[in-house]
Amino acid sequence: MRRHLVLTIVLGLGLPVNLARARDTPAETVQESEQVLGELIAIPGKEIPQRLLAEAQGVAIIPNVIKVGLVAGGRRGHGVVMVRDAQGQWTLPQFVTLTGGSVGWQVGIQGTDVVLVFTTRRGVEGLLKGKFTVGVDASIAAGPMGRNAAAATDTELKAEIFSYSRSRGLFLGASLDGSLLEIDQGAAASFYGPPQVGVPQRVPESAAKLYSYLVDLTKAGAVAPPQGPPAAPR
Repeated sequence: MRRHLVLTIVLGLGLPVNLARARDTPAETVQESEQVLGELIAIPGKEIPQRLLAEAQGVAIIPNVIKVGLVAGGRRGHGVVMVRDAQGQWTLPQFVTLTGGSVGWQVGIQGTDVVLVFTTRRGVEGLLKGKFTVGVDASIAAGPMGRNAAAATDTELKAEIFSYSRSRGLFLGASLDGSLLEIDQGAAASFYGPPQVGVPQRVPESAAKLYSYLVDLTKAGAVAPPQGPPAAPR
């Protein structure tokens, strides 16, 4: 009966029954990430605060994280992360996957756009090691909203990551706690070409656009941001 209930919800929402749709190409993931960030920034009164972005150490964007559940649930998504280097400059987008599961009563199917704002170097460095468990390797909390909102919540909750999301569909279930973020080296090699001493062979236009957009968003209070994307070696 529960299975029938899930199917009824899925059909009623007009969502695809087959969640194993073809994975976006790395270029599509970058383009969708820029769109998601722009749309979440533009929500009047509920946007990510400028001050929080200006002081961020990293920003992960995972468009359309698919979550489905019936007693046991799971989620899967592909996205990008950009972090500040030791000089405070933003890196080009790197690719990540988000996976997770949960147990307990939960019903439905949902697509969620997720933005994670990293507030500490520890959280960023943990992610760049390759595998990172949200809520374990760094604490997470729902982010403050509003252009002028102060991030006082960080002092109270000691959150190392603030999360923002926009959901489509119906779901009764768990948070991002326990989800695994992993660097996707295969997608990076496909998109940028095999690295040469850590430098990409090429910088596709979509990566340059997303990079420049984040630099513009974080100029206020940013530490000496570069004026353009790093040039690929000739």
